[in-house]
Amino acid sequence: MDPADGLLDHPYDVYRRLRDTAPVHRIPGPDGTPAWIVTRYEDVRAALADPRLSLDKSHATAGTYKGFSLPPALDANLLNMDPPDHSRIRRLVGRAFTPRRIERLREPIRRTADGLLDALGDHGTTDLIASYAAPLPITVICDLLGIPDEHRLDFRVWTDTLVAPDPTAGPNAAKEAVVAMLGFFTRLLADKRRAPADDLLSDLIAVRDEGDRLTEDELMSLAFLILFAGYENTVQLIGNAVLALFQHPGQLAALRKDPDLLPAATEEFLRYEGPALLAIRRFPVEDVTIGGVTVPAGETVWVSPSAANRDPDRFPDPDRLDLARDASGHLALGHGIHYCLGAPLARAETEIALAALLERFPDLALAEPTPRWRNSLRARGLLALQVSY
Repeated sequence: MDPADGLLDHPYDVYRRLRDTAPVHRIPGPDGTPAWIVTRYEDVRAALADPRLSLDKSHATAGTYKGFSLPPALDANLLNMDPPDHSRIRRLVGRAFTPRRIERLREPIRRTADGLLDALGDHGTTDLIASYAAPLPITVICDLLGIPDEHRLDFRVWTDTLVAPDPTAGPNAAKEAVVAMLGFFTRLLADKRRAPADDLLSDLIAVRDEGDRLTEDELMSLAFLILFAGYENTVQLIGNAVLALFQHPGQLAALRKDPDLLPAATEEFLRYEGPALLAIRRFPVEDVTIGGVTVPAGETVWVSPSAANRDPDRFPDPDRLDLARDASGHLALGHGIHYCLGAPLARAETEIALAALLERFPDLALAEPTPRWRNSLRARGLLALQVSY
């Protein structure tokens, strides 16, 4: 029997069972090949920072890990790299993707949020994912990268196709999305080289560190990663936070009463219902012992920040949303050198999105009894969220 059976439908029940029975379990991975899943907080935190657990797919044992294959021009990204390559690219990106740049985005994010809410009118019903939680981050990321307005819907479709494919789509839908994105980024980078603008992509083309600079494949892979992760994580986080508030009306009332709770509340939303059930896969470069279990070199390891964030040994009464909780130390955005590059932006967007929504609609209510979740271990998010206002 698969010890992780039911993970998509009842993830936290499954994680509780896994934590209670053993620190590490061998399960059928998402691609059908065996994998090891790590669920306890201390083990997950240690694994996320363990240099012996490589993100480089070349360390996978031949014939085991399959995963999704990207072309080289999109595969040279931080989620597939270890030091020193990872350190070099992260350093270069850090010279352009600065805290000051993120802070300058707060007012544009609020204007975008207000514009989306204006379009809803004063009352009615809407799918909050389609009308608000999804278009907000795609607009912000496209503004950040300097992507023209007419291509933004394309990017949302391409990203959704890769994160949680429509089961009715053809077998080549994901490959077609990748080909379309690769072609677009190739043209966009050429345009930015000819006519640089005040955007992150132009800055990444120009950035240097003691003569070092990003290669063409690294640029395209970075643009792909920033767009993909920036959209995926934030749309999930906003939607999950709103649903959690509906499910905990006392916490919703507390947040309405004191909007200054929002920064701390965002950390609790990340802990309680983070944007992914599993972190990116890892491969031991040597036999590694995790929680007393030896994982052979080259086998696939999945660490679960979502399971760790519900570990009662770290967070008391973890299945309860508590906006007054000290949620610091949660692992929703990673830990160690691979900590999420866009974490400050995701936090800012979520805080601003929730503030604007709750201010605008004091009678916002859930309009469907059981919202449906995406069929994805990578994207813990809602297909739709019908609300009335």
